[in-house]
Amino acid sequence: MQQPFDLEIGPINYAIFPEGNDTYVVFKDGSEYAHIQKDTAEQWLKLDSVTDLPKFDFDEEINQIGKLITEYLENPPIDEDEEEEE
Repeated sequence: MQQPFDLEIGPINYAIFPEGNDTYVVFKDGSEYAHIQKDTAEQWLKLDSVTDLPKFDFDEEINQIGKLITEYLENPPIDEDEEEEE
């Protein structure tokens, strides 16, 4: 399973916790903010906090977070510890 990682959009810090199946728990500035799921390459959905069903309302912030998650997964940062072992 993937390890949690951090992202930033402007001054806002997000902690991303992968849950599997393209689903993530997002913490915003230290508080649980949303559960999100990848729908398509360009569309991410916020999950209902009670039912865990996708909400199909457009949410620009959720899409921005999703795009950053995709970019992070495609180009993960190099871990300095791994670099030293090589």
